[in-house]
Amino acid sequence: LSELLLKRRAEILHALCSSGSAEHLERVMDMLLAQGELGWEDCQNVLVPGRALYSNARQLLDLVYTKGADSCELFFSAVKQVLPEALGDAFFLSGCHSTLDYTEKPQRTSTEELLSQRPDLVLKLQGCIDGALRALVESGHFSSTDCDGIQLPIYTPSQQARRLLDLVRSKGESASLAVLQFVQQSLESESSLEQTNPNLTNEFVKYQKKLKSSVSAQSRFLSTYGGTSHMPLDDIYTEVQMELPSNSSDNYKSMSFEEIIGPVGTVNDDADTVLASGEAGSGKSTWLQRLHLLWAQGKALQDFLLLFPFSCRRLNSEQRDLSVQELLFQHCCWPDRGQEEIFQFILDHPHLVLFTFDGLDELKQSFADEQRICCPSQRAPVHVLLFNLIQGSLMKGVRKVVTSRPEAVGPALKKHLHKEIHLKGFSPSGIDCFVRKHHSDPNEAAKVLESLQANTALLGLCHSPVLCWIVSQCHKELLGCGEGSLQTITDVYLMILQHFFQHHSTVKSPIGVNWLQDNLGTVLHLGQLAFEGISNSSYIFSVTDMETCGVTESDICMGFLIQSKDMSLANSKCYEFLHITLQCFLAALFAILSRNSGCSAISKLFELQEMKKKRLRGTCFGACLNSTNTPNIAEEHSTMAETPNLQITATFVSGLLSQRYQKLLFQCSSSILVERKTKHAEKCLSKGMQQHFRSIPQPVQGEKKSMHAMPEFVWLIKCIYEMQNSRLAKDAMSKLEAEHLKLTYCNIGPVECTALAYVLQHLKNPVGIQLDNNSVGDVGVEQLLPCMHICSSLYLRNNNITDEGIRKLIDKVIHLQNFQKIALFNNRLTDACTKHFSYLLKTRQNFLSLRLGNNNITAKGAKQLAEGLKFNHSLQYLGLWGNKIGDEGAEALANALQNSESIVWLSLVGNGVGSAGACAISNIIKNSTSLEDLWLTENCITRTGVESLTQALKHNHHVKSVW
Repeated sequence: LSELLLKRRAEILHALCSSGSAEHLERVMDMLLAQGELGWEDCQNVLVPGRALYSNARQLLDLVYTKGADSCELFFSAVKQVLPEALGDAFFLSGCHSTLDYTEKPQRTSTEELLSQRPDLVLKLQGCIDGALRALVESGHFSSTDCDGIQLPIYTPSQQARRLLDLVRSKGESASLAVLQFVQQSLESESSLEQTNPNLTNEFVKYQKKLKSSVSAQSRFLSTYGGTSHMPLDDIYTEVQMELPSNSSDNYKSMSFEEIIGPVGTVNDDADTVLASGEAGSGKSTWLQRLHLLWAQGKALQDFLLLFPFSCRRLNSEQRDLSVQELLFQHCCWPDRGQEEIFQFILDHPHLVLFTFDGLDELKQSFADEQRICCPSQRAPVHVLLFNLIQGSLMKGVRKVVTSRPEAVGPALKKHLHKEIHLKGFSPSGIDCFVRKHHSDPNEAAKVLESLQANTALLGLCHSPVLCWIVSQCHKELLGCGEGSLQTITDVYLMILQHFFQHHSTVKSPIGVNWLQDNLGTVLHLGQLAFEGISNSSYIFSVTDMETCGVTESDICMGFLIQSKDMSLANSKCYEFLHITLQCFLAALFAILSRNSGCSAISKLFELQEMKKKRLRGTCFGACLNSTNTPNIAEEHSTMAETPNLQITATFVSGLLSQRYQKLLFQCSSSILVERKTKHAEKCLSKGMQQHFRSIPQPVQGEKKSMHAMPEFVWLIKCIYEMQNSRLAKDAMSKLEAEHLKLTYCNIGPVECTALAYVLQHLKNPVGIQLDNNSVGDVGVEQLLPCMHICSSLYLRNNNITDEGIRKLIDKVIHLQNFQKIALFNNRLTDACTKHFSYLLKTRQNFLSLRLGNNNITAKGAKQLAEGLKFNHSLQYLGLWGNKIGDEGAEALANALQNSESIVWLSLVGNGVGSAGACAISNIIKNSTSLEDLWLTENCITRTGVESLTQALKHNHHVKSVW
């Protein structure tokens, strides 16, 4: 048998290791441990952390060989039991049929029984790790630190089970007994479950437990911003704002996962895919991670018996053609037995299964609806499988949840959506909650929040969860930076760069003024890796990729990269950046500081999308590097670099090239080269703005000249703001000749409002600004104040604005004569805002239009407005539809407006107005010389009210319509 071991050594190694997983090797060792053939010291010598899988396997074969023929026989028997029959038979002669017996020997202690039953216990525990740990904590044998060490995401469920058994053994007899009792109770519970639902076979139940354990392990720690970093998701998770694309005034709300998967907001009953879209850093991945954890913990979505989570970033590196079955079991969780049976259950009960795909925008291929696949056993490239799953050709009936940035979601994908929800980042209360969760010291949290309140530009940035994390992470730098010094996104990312270098500095002293120069090697190495990744839509990097860019072990230790768990590279280490925006920032630094990247790199970053599409049909973004080390990645089927990530990189380039960072950059690169790139970036931005302005059509006769913003307009505005170049902003606005700017559905939040105000304040003539259906909020309103002097009308429908935002707005515009119209439908206004509007109406005698539809204004608010209307002689349009003013409010408004010579249009639709209110409103019709349109639908008006309105119309020949 010893000779057989030597003769078949290569085949045995391949069988144990070819899957890329250590599972086969570890199961063989479990059996040898249980039989007493291996000791604990032997195991430690074999399973060396960080050593290659094949090396560990060779160590075991050497060890078994030296122990002699009996050990070899037991080893062969273990391999025979572990490996599938098709692989195992090739290794054994007809006379070698020993079977390990590790269950029937009488044991005197629980600790010894734990060892003898180890193979079975590993199989039983890996599906219920959470429950076992709870039992051990409750019995006082384990601490929370013990649990955290076992549940680290780097361990598979079976490895977690082994670590648990090893730790229990060290705790002694009582802990061993507690585990054995837990396993016995779990078996009894499992048997009861099978009897309750006979469709669930024993193998299915075991697999479900294993899958839940695997999902729980991978989701337990916050992974989006900095690996595990001692941040359990349960402790740090903060709800983000979610919006259904509808006209409800209650758009922004917390929705349960059942509501998200359920019928609320459905647009296509026949589709299976729910899309959660949001900008970079809006919390999509963490939100999906939370969904996974709650399912695994049994706290949400329990109608789904199986959940399969996928990362599109990691699927990018899968080069093989796969079937759906292989995709599920190789990329999520491998069944120990009964794979065909479990997959058949999935096919037979698709409504009990949930797939999630994180980061659709990070796939190298754009969504295509061309190659259709219907057969689950048919192999195809991963992206083809994914697209067919999303649009329903494959696995119809299985619910799918997909996250993506909005730019990646075109009409071809939207027609296959069951519904779409928008993730809008943190609300003001969410920022407060996150900061307090992040800092265990309440005094420290209070200081950070005080700093944010003192700097509203920075507060606006913190609505993005990733930026809120950065600010919380760098709180010491923030507290020492002085009020108002952090204004732009670039400022914040430079702060985290400085923070990481300071944190890993051997000299624990304040970082010097030459900090970037001192760490230039690391910045350029990581920057080149980031830049080439952005240009080629790559986000996971092998050791070879990093060696090509000169990334060293010390560069990795800085913390900008974290190890990635990539299923297709199981034998190799691979890395990814902490967050995609950090990759963009380092790529921007490289584009500026590297001597190998000229102005052509700047040009391609700032190229508008349509031009970029034409150029990339024949060439490749990577060609903008003049380095001989840069690989030529242009191929016939090479894909376009992602426009959103290139735009984020260009935004950082703009910020870094601002005047205030010149001294910092001059220390690290030629001043001539930096100045040349600065001028080139300015030229690109100016040219981009001019292209937008040239696209403005001539106005229809009798209407104002209006500019509808194209997708890149807001991005270019943000770039100019990041550059903090008022001359460039002034020059750009001098060329805009329009009376109305339409910026609806442009994903404008507080950050974008800051940039818009910085640029639009330089307009020559007053304009109307339409910002309907964005995420402006109160902080965004405050950021818009600097440009209110050029604003003639402001449209802010559906923007989550409260009374506090209105207070600040009215305080600013009260004395601005250009400001004459405002529309605030579908916000969160209450009676508290009406005193401010009343003051505006009293003070301004050229104010023309006030529209407050679909808010929460009652009779009390209507009375407040009436006080202002009594003194106003200019208001022409008053819209209060969808509120709750009732008869009392209608009577107050009617008394104030009955002799108006300016009111043209009045809407009180859906306000609970009855006949008493209608009779009062009749006086407006009877006496007003200006009223033309009156809207009173969806109220409670009876015959008496109608007759009063009819009588009033006999006295008025100006009214055109009464609804």
